[in-house]
Amino acid sequence: MKKIIIIGATSGIGRGLAEQYACEDCLIGITGRRENLLKEICAQDKDKRFYQVCDITHTETTISSLETLVQEMGGMDMLIISAGTGELNPQLSYQLEEPTLRTNVVGFTNIADWGFRYFEQQKGGHLITISSVGGTRGSGVAPAYNASKAYQINYMEGLRQKAAKLPFPIYTTDIRPGFVDTAMAKGEGLFWVTPVDKAVKQIKRAISKKKKIAFISRRWRYVAGLFRLIPSALYCRM
Repeated sequence: MKKIIIIGATSGIGRGLAEQYACEDCLIGITGRRENLLKEICAQDKDKRFYQVCDITHTETTISSLETLVQEMGGMDMLIISAGTGELNPQLSYQLEEPTLRTNVVGFTNIADWGFRYFEQQKGGHLITISSVGGTRGSGVAPAYNASKAYQINYMEGLRQKAAKLPFPIYTTDIRPGFVDTAMAKGEGLFWVTPVDKAVKQIKRAISKKKKIAFISRRWRYVAGLFRLIPSALYCRM
């Protein structure tokens, strides 16, 4: 029975993945800050679902909670980091930027390092991160969010390079959604917004194929490619 831990599973993509994997023959461990929602998810099948209340910005208690979860589940084969936050911040208020950095950079790094070390000791495993197409270029209206997702993209590439030199298989998958119909999709005039259930199905497919990078939905691959081709002088005027 595959043992999967999902970070940030109380809503959106994380919750969708938890519910989908729980329908299969898997043990699911979930974390989040809202215990009432964690209990709600786990109440449906207490024998196959486990939870730990966890705020990933609290780095020491996060690792303690994850180790407890692994012990309760009897191991971990797959770790999905779905927790993330970000705000539109054209006024550059640091009070809005700091939670994004603490979650998407500090909290993410703490968990990714722990997961990778665990898989090294186990000599196998699969680490998945939900980053974003937003990490392709900077953003004047959400500078910390886009920068933090660029950090995640590059960090996962570093772990992928590290894994490639090991004599046993550690897989890494960087999931890069465009707009998905969750609370994270902020702003007006959003286009190509993917329903959560469709996004979850595509993410599960990418994970099962052990893809290194997957765009959700797939058409966002072309948007990201176009963004990279736009000269900086032109991009900064957009």
